[in-house]
Amino acid sequence: MRSTVSAYARLPKVHKFSVAGIAATGAAVVAVAVAPHAFAADAAPAAAVVKPVAWSAEAFGETQQGELEKQADAAAKAAAKAGADAAAKVKVAEERAAEQAANRSTERKAIAAKPAAPAKPAAPAAPAKKAYADNLEGWINESLEILRAKGIPASYDGIKRNVLRESTGNPRAINDWDINAVNGVPSKGLLQMIDPTFKAYHVEGTSWDIYDPVANITAACNYAADKYGSMDNVNSAY
Repeated sequence: MRSTVSAYARLPKVHKFSVAGIAATGAAVVAVAVAPHAFAADAAPAAAVVKPVAWSAEAFGETQQGELEKQADAAAKAAAKAGADAAAKVKVAEERAAEQAANRSTERKAIAAKPAAPAKPAAPAAPAKKAYADNLEGWINESLEILRAKGIPASYDGIKRNVLRESTGNPRAINDWDINAVNGVPSKGLLQMIDPTFKAYHVEGTSWDIYDPVANITAACNYAADKYGSMDNVNSAY
């Protein structure tokens, strides 16, 4: 036994592994021989569990880079779509604003082109009343203007002649002694008219005051035109 161990110790390392393998094989054969049934029961090996092989650092890096590139591409596409949508909204707003501005411009042009309503003709201004002197000459001339407008004949000379005979040109003259006065209707004013005659021959547009010189002259001339054709034909009491 001692010689065997010494001989094993002197073997090189390769030979030692061969010897150990032979010994192990022999032991296995002996074990099978001793317990053949036990070995047979356990003869079917269990299914081997295969663990996935871990990626190498290089493969993992490439995969991560691909994912990052996909994410960056998706983000770029989303940003591009958002930019396109915003640009489209801006364009729509600009087109709407331009359309509204064009419509307003068209409306303004239509209003400007619409002919203005013709202005109503101004009412003719009333002719300025001519000023007359407040004396016998002025009273006669003003009376003549009214008489001509009414178509009542008379002349300056015919009126003045009768005024001087009847009242000497005093518009407040009154006769309180003749038959008219006796009857309670005295003659009054420049051409000495009684109230009933003055009222009957009053000329529209003049005063209703019998002592008013213009009203007295026009009413007297109206009466003379009716009875004698004109004041010019009167040369005495009438």
